[in-house]
Amino acid sequence: MNDFDAYDFIVNDEDEVMLLLYARESEPRDAVIEIDAENMSAILHRNQEDCILIERIPDDIFDSLQDADSLLVCELKKTDKEEETEIVFAYEADIVL
Repeated sequence: MNDFDAYDFIVNDEDEVMLLLYARESEPRDAVIEIDAENMSAILHRNQEDCILIERIPDDIFDSLQDADSLLVCELKKTDKEEETEIVFAYEADIVL
């Protein structure tokens, strides 16, 4: 797994999920995330050309995603120092079950 395959989830007090991952070169456009309940995974379609497989989604995150209409996605600039991390893209992806 390379660094760009890394991702994490954050859930706020309202049970809203945010996906954090490293920014890709292309811009997201009309993003959709397809949930695969059988495999506890998802595919984020950032645009027509770029898809990201998200595997091993934790149970609590998966439950929150199934109850939501969209997922907030933040793509971060890859840096060596955590304090220099910047958000490159922030967008909502419609959830498809």
